[in-house]
Amino acid sequence: MSVDIYPDKPGYGEARWIKLEDLNVEHLLNVYTSTDIESGGIWDTCAHFLEHLNRHKPRLVALGSKIEGLSDDHPSKPQCLYQLSQLFESVGNDAECKRLLSRALEIWRERGDGHQVALVLERLSDANRMLGLYKEGIRRGQEALEVYEQLNDTVGQAECLKTLAWTLHGDHQFDAAEEAVSRAIDLLPDKGNQLLICRCHRILGYIYRDKDKTEKAIRHFETALGIASSFGWHGQLFWIRYSLAGLFFDRGGFDDANAHLGHAKSHVINNQYNLARVTELQARFWYGQRKFDEAKSEVLRAIGVYEKLGAVGDVEDCRQLLRSITSERE
Repeated sequence: MSVDIYPDKPGYGEARWIKLEDLNVEHLLNVYTSTDIESGGIWDTCAHFLEHLNRHKPRLVALGSKIEGLSDDHPSKPQCLYQLSQLFESVGNDAECKRLLSRALEIWRERGDGHQVALVLERLSDANRMLGLYKEGIRRGQEALEVYEQLNDTVGQAECLKTLAWTLHGDHQFDAAEEAVSRAIDLLPDKGNQLLICRCHRILGYIYRDKDKTEKAIRHFETALGIASSFGWHGQLFWIRYSLAGLFFDRGGFDDANAHLGHAKSHVINNQYNLARVTELQARFWYGQRKFDEAKSEVLRAIGVYEKLGAVGDVEDCRQLLRSITSERE
């Protein structure tokens, strides 16, 4: 459980067994955490399990109530809360993600752990962005950046600037977002951190798309695609293809859009939230082409997955699309 699970680190491949054994591991953890509540070791293992699950097979678990039931002075509680929050983020339940992050932040502030405080503030910036709370997200991101600067953590600063760029983009501050992500790239060394560089190019693709600089947008998406392809990162490949599909569809390139959508589907793997997102996008494509029966079928499939995951905001977006489809058909 202790191997490094970040996609650009050597240990990532060693953790893929979690896809087959996740239910057995969860069952064992459920037993051990019931009989040895105060043990630090088993809760550290629990945190690692949640992290593995988030990377390789995102789904909700039945360990949440036990984690929240730990006393605040338990050494593993904030890390377990943090990893649990990331699972909720992965399945699209951003409100629950924010709530858990806020609890973890309180505990780590009390313990004076600057690195963990900065990390959680950065993730809270992103959670607020996903909830449409851009001003709060920007404030959290700037607070996180200040902590990273005090710690002289340049990679942390770069990661935080990337996250802050997403939030600024959501608030339609495109020039500020471009400046933030450019600073992030400048902070990174020439070698290493390829995953972060890949993500930076992906957000630059979005920024230039929304600044109506289509050629620049495609160039940055393709740069990200090249990096992700060389490492076989299915998660990144999914979102890059998903982004390119939307870009080409919005500009009338339906053949290219469908080709990228097909590639995105091939990278869903075990991620149910990504499955719902690509299904929803397919519904929007059908709707845009006035194929209402096909659009309705796909959007209902997406709603079914979102509801199981507790992705409330996505469910509402799909229901609005369904209302539009129904209205057009009539």
